[in-house]
Amino acid sequence: MNKLFAPRHLALAVCGVIAIALSAAAFLLPSVPISTDDGMTIVLAGLIINRDSLNAMYNGFKTAYNQAFAGVTPMWSKVATLVPSTNKVENYGWLGQFPKLREWIGDRQVKGIAASGYQITNKPYEASIGVPRDDIEDDSYGVLTPLFSSMGYAAAVHPDELVFPLLAAGFTTLCYDGQYFFDTDHPVGAGTFSNSGGGAGSAWYLLDTTRPLKPIIFQKRREYDLTQMTDASDEGVWMRAEYRYGVDARANVGYGFPQMAYGSKQTLDATNFNAAIAAMMAFASDEGRPLGISPSLLVVAPSNRAAAKALIEAETLASGASNTNFRAVELYVCPWLT
Repeated sequence: MNKLFAPRHLALAVCGVIAIALSAAAFLLPSVPISTDDGMTIVLAGLIINRDSLNAMYNGFKTAYNQAFAGVTPMWSKVATLVPSTNKVENYGWLGQFPKLREWIGDRQVKGIAASGYQITNKPYEASIGVPRDDIEDDSYGVLTPLFSSMGYAAAVHPDELVFPLLAAGFTTLCYDGQYFFDTDHPVGAGTFSNSGGGAGSAWYLLDTTRPLKPIIFQKRREYDLTQMTDASDEGVWMRAEYRYGVDARANVGYGFPQMAYGSKQTLDATNFNAAIAAMMAFASDEGRPLGISPSLLVVAPSNRAAAKALIEAETLASGASNTNFRAVELYVCPWLT
């Protein structure tokens, strides 16, 4: 009996050795297909593409995206107030009334908030990439991860790219009162006020950012989120062997109260800076009462960095005298401005 079954036992033993060898090779060798005489193909390594493996890779990509997003300190909140949005268009009619209390004598003096038709319409934004199926199949996770980290960074700084260019556009873009945000004849009461210094050089901006409503409004309808399109029935996968990933959001920006900002293209020096502070602190309500504006932030483009630092961060002047504007306000050199 032993002689009759010996060849079968030997064959089983050989198959067992081959299976162990193939399993070990899967950890040591790159993806190599081996064809046997009967046409069977064995893949020693690489990624088997199925729903579980695609979801696992997507979770890894999303982790890289979220970590990069959370690692950014965006600067838009220095000059803008976040206003959550629940509609396609938000109406800011209340911007026509700068809040101010008065002594209550007789009936309340109710001011309507529909005097201004200022609206901010949300816009969709997206960034998408297509990853060839071959790259996924070859298990290129490590190579692709930095790309998704970059997408997270781009999403985190996108509000900066909306907010600061809007600030720069204030000399030619209308705000709620129908005037340019930085203008010389904003209506107030029976008169006007100016929050523009004029000039033709590199612009600088003096802001009061201590109030609940800052000079710029960042309106957000939908959060920045990374999604995938990797189902086998998706058109891109079927037609081009391509998996798609993208981040999208809905948001927009607009102007708040022009009294909270002063823009100038004059030379950034003590004379023009002091004139801007004096103008802002003199802003009054429709009834002529001081608004109590207190400039707190100076925003400049990189081209004005040296002048701004000499003006705000030097304790003494070139003459040796004390600098009366030393740390008078916070300085922010904004890379999004030119």
